[in-house]
Amino acid sequence: AAADGMISGSAGAMSVCLGGLISTYGYQYLFPTCLLAGLMQIACGFSRLGKFIRLVPQPVMLGFVNGLAIAIFLSQLVAFQIPAAGGGFAWLSGPALSCMFGLVGLTMFFVQVIPLVTRSIPAPLAAIGIVTGIANSLPVDSAWGHVGALRTVGDIVSIKGSLPAFAFPMCPFTFETLQIIMPFAAAVCVVGLVDSLLAQQLVDELTETRSSTHIECIAQGIANCTCALFGSLAGCALIGQTMVNMKSGGRGRLSGITASACLMVFIVYLSPLIEAVPLAALTGVMLMVVLSTFEWSSFRIISRIPKVDTIVLLLTSVLTAKYNLAVALFTGVIASCLSFAWKTAQRVSAVRFMEEKAYEGKPAGVYVLYGPLFFGSATRFKNLLDPRKEPLDDVVLDFMECRVLDASGVEAIDNLAERYRVAKKRLHLRHLSEDCRRLLKKSGDLVEVNIMEDPWYGIATDYDSALGEATIKPWSPPDDMHHPGYGVR
Repeated sequence: AAADGMISGSAGAMSVCLGGLISTYGYQYLFPTCLLAGLMQIACGFSRLGKFIRLVPQPVMLGFVNGLAIAIFLSQLVAFQIPAAGGGFAWLSGPALSCMFGLVGLTMFFVQVIPLVTRSIPAPLAAIGIVTGIANSLPVDSAWGHVGALRTVGDIVSIKGSLPAFAFPMCPFTFETLQIIMPFAAAVCVVGLVDSLLAQQLVDELTETRSSTHIECIAQGIANCTCALFGSLAGCALIGQTMVNMKSGGRGRLSGITASACLMVFIVYLSPLIEAVPLAALTGVMLMVVLSTFEWSSFRIISRIPKVDTIVLLLTSVLTAKYNLAVALFTGVIASCLSFAWKTAQRVSAVRFMEEKAYEGKPAGVYVLYGPLFFGSATRFKNLLDPRKEPLDDVVLDFMECRVLDASGVEAIDNLAERYRVAKKRLHLRHLSEDCRRLLKKSGDLVEVNIMEDPWYGIATDYDSALGEATIKPWSPPDDMHHPGYGVR
């Protein structure tokens, strides 16, 4: 992982993406899909697409964190259920439920108190060890036994395993195979990167550091390709385990390596030790993760932020808990973008005054435009000006305080110029950038060039390539142009 202290591995989100593939086409396409997903992630890294995670607004981040905490909490409720005689599951009751609550509460207590005594041993590890000893000392009978509160990991599943062996994915390498695995590989790629990049941002906030998004994409892609070649599912960042690691003091890369190495040793050689751990101890640790992950400050700020941000926060939380992070993220970002575009579009306005003896000794109506002109504000810009109601023959549109942002803005200027031509008015355009003048098709000849005052900014410019990613450079005009234009060249 690119971020220090982040833990990665096979995640439930990956299983959800691959479930449809296995049920429909079988296991033979599973590992080729994981391999292709890894290659896609490497391509995303080299294309530096990870930088777009910066577009995730704060309400979506809060909703993601809160939804994740809720999802972890709901997943722990299974520990309070046992298989019912007639099928399904039934809740614990009586002494077994009391014992379960007691062991979970003890684990949470030790996780909270042990750091006050010593930090030489991670609190969750010490708490699990203490509660495991307490649980093994309790009497085992029908009410307190393994079918109830004292169930261990070994009662649920055996974790005994062996070291993986190299196995190249065996399936027909044809175009038909590519058609089958491509949609699932794309889903695994996107979900894995979204999970990991959001976890990376969360870790960066906790450690007050900054890690590289494109390196994270490349590293995860290489890891998933390696997993596919050794018969393992694709993985991504594990938020719960990462939070446990961070709260235990694991802030460096060595913590992630240690976690992986210990996991391998326990699975291959020391599985009986893990299988002896009671579910109550693991549940207590995860509930502490829930308490530390949930952003309790969101209750305080929810009445102070705009209503749209509140809706986005709640919507993202619900979708994260009910579906998955990818659905929640895209929904939250789209809702935030639409809200931002709408609010920004309302900022377009115009102030009119008359300029005496402007052209050929005749007065002209000058409209000073304010705000950004883009796809969201093009309609409002069109409705601001009505050529039929203009009493003067000469009209000036001054764009010094208005920036044209995209092709929709350029098209809006062209359409307005055509309306003034039909109304037999002479339109003059001032303070448009050179880039904008070149893109105008119908009204480029109406632009008045003033190299001393015209702004200098680009519409069809890749600023990351021009300036360098995450670099702020002061703007300076060309040697033959000295004017107080605004924007970034």
